[in-house]
Amino acid sequence: MPASSLFRRVQPGSGSDEMFAADGSVRDTYAALHDALAGLGPEEFRARSESLAHSYLDQGITFDYAGEERPFPIDAIPRVIAAEEWARVSQGVSQRVRALEHFLDDLYTDQRAIADGVIPSELVTSSSYVVDAMRGYRPPNGVRIHISGIDLVRDGSGEFRVLEDNVRTPSGVSYVLSNRRAMAQTFPELFAPRPVRRVGEYSGRLLGALQAAAPDTAGEEPTVVVLTPGRYNSAYFEHSLLARTMGVDLVEADDLVERGERIYMRTTAGLRRVDVIYKRTDDDFIDPEVFRPDSVLGVPGLVRAILAGNVVVSNAIGNGIGDDKLTYTYVPDLIRYYLGQEPILPNVDTWRLEEPDSLAEVLDRLDELAVKPVDGSGGKGIVIGPAASREELDALRDRLLTDPRGWIAQPVVQLSTIPTLVDEGPEERHVDLRPFALNSGDDVWVLPGGLTRVALPRGEMIVNSSRGGGSKDTWVLATERAATPAAGSGRQRSGTSAAGEERIEDPLDEDYDGFEDLPEDAAEQTGREPDPVTSAIPLLDDEDLDEPERPDSAPADGAAPETGAAPGTDGTSATAAEKEEDADAQPDR
Repeated sequence: MPASSLFRRVQPGSGSDEMFAADGSVRDTYAALHDALAGLGPEEFRARSESLAHSYLDQGITFDYAGEERPFPIDAIPRVIAAEEWARVSQGVSQRVRALEHFLDDLYTDQRAIADGVIPSELVTSSSYVVDAMRGYRPPNGVRIHISGIDLVRDGSGEFRVLEDNVRTPSGVSYVLSNRRAMAQTFPELFAPRPVRRVGEYSGRLLGALQAAAPDTAGEEPTVVVLTPGRYNSAYFEHSLLARTMGVDLVEADDLVERGERIYMRTTAGLRRVDVIYKRTDDDFIDPEVFRPDSVLGVPGLVRAILAGNVVVSNAIGNGIGDDKLTYTYVPDLIRYYLGQEPILPNVDTWRLEEPDSLAEVLDRLDELAVKPVDGSGGKGIVIGPAASREELDALRDRLLTDPRGWIAQPVVQLSTIPTLVDEGPEERHVDLRPFALNSGDDVWVLPGGLTRVALPRGEMIVNSSRGGGSKDTWVLATERAATPAAGSGRQRSGTSAAGEERIEDPLDEDYDGFEDLPEDAAEQTGREPDPVTSAIPLLDDEDLDEPERPDSAPADGAAPETGAAPGTDGTSATAAEKEEDADAQPDR
């Protein structure tokens, strides 16, 4: 048991705790943070933790839990990752994203991996995520996965392993940004002992990646928008935050219209061409001409505009096959095939139940394994064998025999733990990690940190918010070179570090802000106030859309409102929105 009174309830036991070794000693990576937290004392720590929670409630940072909007729980004890370990994680995530990019491009064009026997054709033909309308399509800069979230867990040996890939609409980065800002405001002195890398540059880099994806705009700055299902979507906070911090418009389906195989945004100054759409809507609802005809969340004609090369959608339509948990089992082989490299981050050992021998073994060991639907998200549908009843296992057996392609099985991974504040004080709780990566076409950049999700109920192994989980701020420590101030100077200020690449948090700097300024070229683009978005203006005739006006300023009769859809322009009602099953529902994907 740790000696500090603050952590007296923590029982590291098996040695899987990231702060404490099995003998109760503090691990080197956490030593400075442990001492700073212990110095606060239990009462001060709890008081500030409550203030942290209230700040989330005041800001409306919420998620959907059993149909109810709740503040997203944030724990005040950060996760700390050493610079050397993060370097390996970052390289492994980047490698995985590049391999999945090659796979998706190959799948929708030449299908060389099938011809060469790397993957079976049945992987593709049996998947509900392959979109036939996108066959033969290649984006202007070749990127289909602009934003990705790769879920990692630590196994019993302390090694990070990949649990699943999220390359459709990975959610949760808003909590990474908000967690850091809230922690810097509530516990600024915790950052002083060790240099923590910044996360606030994410929005600027996201905007850069989206602009790089744009089709040819004849020298004009591309217009980027964020497409949201609407304010009733449980991830709406994230949609609005990213649009605001990028300085782009937040739109709904009714704010966009297709004319002449181009997409336009309705504004009070007329129609304005849109070049890149960052969609936060599942493929099934994105275009009623191709997918569900009853969808009110999509833009009719959007797919035609994409195939004509006049607009880019991020992430690309049809990426769902990359999320398929059966595809996940082949990613190590895809890395070897496309990149000629060994995987840096291993998968969790997995049984493919479409293989008869694997199915037989899993059926014989159901009470030992974790069994997951290949299209599941948010922890939905997972059966943890050791925790399941006999009735649940019997029902699962019938489902596996009926649809073996729809399931995979894995050992029950004993996730690592980190002390987490509960009613009685900090206790060990299980965690995972979702790093986020951005692909500009020239480079895959991994956000230094990511979303650490924590299972708050004692003994719970599923960390998703839909199962009552919360999150932690994730600290990636800077390298020694970046962390060392120049001779005669004080501690490195926030901004460019001595290494020229790593940027350091410094909440004690009077100029500190949790979000970075946008890059200069992006700032020039977004410096003007946008024309108010509205779905109430009349449509122009098709012949008027050959050379539509791209206004540079807002109407002269008053200042434009804040970026985003104007009040009263919702593309859907509450009832319609609640009926849609959105893949971007919450940070569970």
